[in-house]
Amino acid sequence: MAPRPPGMSDAELVILQETDPPALAGLGEDELLDLFTRVRRVRNKHVGQYRRAATTRVGEARARGAAYSRGQRARDKAEVFEAALARVSTALAKAARRSAADLRAERIAAARTVATGPDRPARAKDSPAPATTSDRPAGRSPARKKRDAASMAEGARRQARRDARR
Repeated sequence: MAPRPPGMSDAELVILQETDPPALAGLGEDELLDLFTRVRRVRNKHVGQYRRAATTRVGEARARGAAYSRGQRARDKAEVFEAALARVSTALAKAARRSAADLRAERIAAARTVATGPDRPARAKDSPAPATTSDRPAGRSPARKKRDAASMAEGARRQARRDARR
């Protein structure tokens, strides 16, 4: 965990401890989402407090530079929670990718089960793969070639018109 600024409340310390990597490792996607929401709220609270206080200090000091140095503690707290939010966000992204991969594997397994159901025999492992519907080699289709040629011809005509104006 990053060094904490002074004046951190017990509730804020608890939230920061929940964002430590070992604590994040044991959480599921839903728990990470809840933690992400809580950390984001605390981060937004401290950023908002800092900005509001900085606005009034700028008005009093009549200069942003003079008012900047007095908001260090509030900036530090906001930065600590920003780092905590980044840790939770990274863990949440990993959990979401893991969950998506699991769901995809389940869908594929279900599709294979349906495709090889009781009335359809499974294809033998040593049998050849089913033939493709096209006898053409994989490449550009005639329609694609025609479209590309038309596009190049249009570009050549456009360039010829430009050249004729000079």
